[in-house]
Amino acid sequence: MKTISKTIKFEDSLELECGTVLPSFELIFETYGELNKDKSNAVLVCHAFSGNHHAAGESDLDSSIGWWDQMIGPNKAIDTNKYFVVCSNNIGGCSGSSGPTSINPANGEIYGADFPVVSVVDWVNTQKILMDRLEISKWELVLGGSLGGMQALQWAITYPKNIKKAGIFAAAAQASTQNIAMNEVARESIRKDENFHNGHYLKNNTKPKKGLKTARMLGHITYLSEEHMDLRFGRRFQDAESKVARDVDFQIENYLQYKGEKFSDAFDANTYILMTKAMDNFDPSMNNDGDLKKALLKIQSKLLIIGFKTDWLFPPKKGKEIQLAAMKSGIESSFVVLDGKHGHDSFLFMSERYFKIIRSFIES
Repeated sequence: MKTISKTIKFEDSLELECGTVLPSFELIFETYGELNKDKSNAVLVCHAFSGNHHAAGESDLDSSIGWWDQMIGPNKAIDTNKYFVVCSNNIGGCSGSSGPTSINPANGEIYGADFPVVSVVDWVNTQKILMDRLEISKWELVLGGSLGGMQALQWAITYPKNIKKAGIFAAAAQASTQNIAMNEVARESIRKDENFHNGHYLKNNTKPKKGLKTARMLGHITYLSEEHMDLRFGRRFQDAESKVARDVDFQIENYLQYKGEKFSDAFDANTYILMTKAMDNFDPSMNNDGDLKKALLKIQSKLLIIGFKTDWLFPPKKGKEIQLAAMKSGIESSFVVLDGKHGHDSFLFMSERYFKIIRSFIES
């Protein structure tokens, strides 16, 4: 399935939750499948922290396969023979939507660290603007994993009349203290890089690669399960001829070095800071006296909440908190815990039970 990226520039100003106003903004997105005549088969996929708009199929730009290709496509869990699927790159990102690498119209220079703080609410609002441009009145389903699951939950809260079902996978209604602590260590490694230049590294023709690499290595540890790391790597030593760094001894070290290096080549450091801050600050209960039940009262959609036993970034108890609050608010919801072999990243990998649950939910 070959996919084509599309970009729309929205000329109207956008007021962000932080109070800053963007005079205009761009969204890059992909679609899969065909929109039916009454436009009732639309599905919105929300990407996680390091994801983007390329969710499925083969990219028209670099032949890469979409990050949720196991989920989206003909006869897959999100069946593009039946559904019209939309996925956009969030603002603040670095894959084509307005973000720190974009030009600031106020001065004609790259935004860099001057790009404003963004939030999950801002992403949902821009997705609603895209929805209106596509002339879709209601999503059959909005779903995502991790930070994408937070967006799906926010959709159900902010636009209850525009969504029938929400899929919230490997996500939480608020990050834990430990989550925030790990993210801050990652951000600090970026800020302390000699090439960071207070976030204006592109103006200085450089990039904080070392800091970004370290941040990704730390983050990647939280995405994997201990069981998965033991099974895949154990304490096995890396072959000398396949080492990616001279001082590597163990296979797990080699793996993290490889992942960190690859990520630091492709991702933007300011985007890393913005995205992790958005994750840390997400809390629908904040404006509802700290009561999640109150925050969910407006929801009219059905909720499917999935957690994974091996996920220690957002463990199943975080999904259970959402489901209990939904039950107290009279919301129709289901909560399922799956085994998962890949820790937090388990939401990316399809299994037979995962497939059946999603397929049953979307067709219910």
